Amino acid sequence: MTNKYQIIFNTIVGQIKNGEIPPNSLLPSENELKDQYDTSRETIRKALNLLAQNGYIQKVRGKGSIVIDINKFDFPVSGLVSFKELADKMEKKPRTIVNELSLIIKPDAYIKQQLQLSGKDQVWKIVRTREIGGQKIILDKDYLSAKFVPSITEEICENSIYAYLENDLNLKISFAKKEIVVEEPTAEDRAFLDLDGFHNIVVIKNYVYLEDATLFQYTESRHRPDKFRFVDFARRTH
Repeated sequence: MTNKYQIIFNTIVGQIKNGEIPPNSLLPSENELKDQYDTSRETIRKALNLLAQNGYIQKVRGKGSIVIDINKFDFPVSGLVSFKELADKMEKKPRTIVNELSLIIKPDAYIKQQLQLSGKDQVWKIVRTREIGGQKIILDKDYLSAKFVPSITEEICENSIYAYLENDLNLKISFAKKEIVVEEPTAEDRAFLDLDGFHNIVVIKNYVYLEDATLFQYTESRHRPDKFRFVDFARRTH
């Protein structure tokens, strides 16, 4: 027998998929859904939690549940972790080398498209090499909307950008869409990474969103394939 909250979950998923409930719209309140489905608030909360866990909605305090565009975000990210947080758990402490930190006044068409920017929006470009065990194996390219990050320093980039964004700028980083592809290394990859003998590179493209479902960061994390292991996706918790 299917639980009532699963039936409600399936019904709302169907409405989202067929466009009856459009992207970026708000679901009815818990009280309204309780009356609509003639059930308890606890059952509605279970259904909403399942919708959030599966990447259909983003709960925003004070607003309600925003429907995520599933054409752009088609799976939940079950743990959004910074490199610094991972590095703290490694036996061999990695080194971060900042290759570039610049404010791009006029981002090119590709970056504007990735970050959904208007013509006047400026972008921070940060290029960093991650050296682990004496080998340069990851190249991180971050693009941050200057609308949300007015200033940033090389020292912050060497340490933890996320710690700065969350603790100093008080940004609420909530979820991400991740896309993983395998590409041939670029000249930039070969310049900044130890790629002798390697003809492919694993690229993780991250589209990172704030608590109100606003896209503010695009990242390409470019990994040497022998050091890359796909583990999991996760939603960031506070």
